[in-house]
This record gives sequence, structure tokens and C-alpha cells, in this order.
Amino acid sequence: MLAVDLHAHTRFFHGRRRLGDRFDPYGYRALASVIDRRGLDGVATTNHDYATQFSETTGSTVTTIPGIEVSTTHGHVLVVGPDPPTETVPLEYTPAEVVELAHERDCAAIVAHPYRSSSVLEAFPDVPFDAVEINGKHPRTRPLVESLASEHDLPIVAGSDAHFPIEAGTAYTLIDADVLTPTTLVEAIRDGRVEPHVASGPFERLLRRGYRRVHERKYPEGVLGQSRPREREIGDTVADSRNET
Repeated sequence: MLAVDLHAHTRFFHGRRRLGDRFDPYGYRALASVIDRRGLDGVATTNHDYATQFSETTGSTVTTIPGIEVSTTHGHVLVVGPDPPTETVPLEYTPAEVVELAHERDCAAIVAHPYRSSSVLEAFPDVPFDAVEINGKHPRTRPLVESLASEHDLPIVAGSDAHFPIEAGTAYTLIDADVLTPTTLVEAIRDGRVEPHVASGPFERLLRRGYRRVHERKYPEGVLGQSRPREREIGDTVADSRNET
């Protein structure tokens, strides 16, 4: 089994494209270093609406999987694999169009953090997504993700959604494959040979507590999307739980 963080970012300067382009290589090296120290085998670099091919860092055993996080009309979709689109325009594509684009490029299409500002699966229930994500920042939403996965017959994967290197590897996916390449990763996801894992040590719990406060300010209606009845019901359940693993 090989461990891969399927959702991580190298960009620290959102909204400042030229500044971000300049610092992305440094962000990648820091990201790969943390992934290596955590003992993971790979990481997918999924920056918002653009993909960059990064060279493997010298001395690192980490395999880098190309990817992109596409801002669709109804939420975010991760596209990971051999040939993700180089750049997308935010809110220009529907989730169905992104899945079609991903499959044309032999990539997997994953519903990212489906509980947060997303109606991807509700609005497009018949689109052939390849997996749905448990996000490392909010693992308490696992009941929602499991419900969606069961309803849509999808594998569950996990990624840290790291925007800073220190967050990398806090959630990851075990894939059943002999070697890790973009192609073997996509095949494992589509075959369901994947298993989500979320780190739950003291550091991770402290980190998530901080993010919960940040997102409560950013999403005053609730991280779980209070406009959707089923999410509200599941949200009430997890909100009552004291176990934030």
C-alpha cells in the first residue's frame, strides 16, 4: 500500500498571480519535504485553477502527481493524473464538463470537500465522478462524505487541502498498487483500491481547531452548507460530537 496526499497547494499568494508564480517552486519544495518527513510516498499538487509540472526534489523519495483544483459552477473538483488541464477559468465549467475533460486526459475527477460551498453531487447526480473526498481540515464531516459515497457508489479518498507546508500529510489516501505513478493512481481510484486516512495526533487536532474558527468566520451559515436539508441533519449530528478526529 502506498500513501498519497491527494489535495495540496504550493501557492501562498492567492489572487497575486505573478507573485505566486515566482514562489511556487519554493512552495513545492517545502511541501515535498514535509510529505517526505511524514513518511508518505506521494503528493498531488492541486492549485486553484492552474496546474504546474514540478520536478522531483533532489534526495526526496516523494512522487509528485500532477493535478488541479477546478472552481466549477457548483463547487470544486480535483483533477489528478497524467495530464490535467494547464489552466481553467473559475466558474466557467460545470462539474459535468470538468469530469468529461478529466476523463479525456486520463485523469480522475474527485469531488472536493462536498460539504463546503458545494452542490456538485446534488446538482449533477448522474455525472461519473471517480471519488469523493474526506478533507483533512474537517474530518468531522466524514458521516456526510460516507453518505454521499454510498448514495453515488463512489470510492472515498482523503487529502490535507494544505495551503501551507506544515499542513501537508494531515490526511492522505492509501492506494493498493505496486508502484506509484499518475496512471497507477488513477487506476486504483477508479477500481476502488483506495482507503482514506486522517492523522489525529495533538498537533493535527490543534490545527483543525484553528481552522474551524477560521471557517466559522468565513462561512457564517455553517461549514456544512446549511441550505441543504440532509447536510443540515448530518451537520447537527457531527456538531454534537466531541470527537474531532
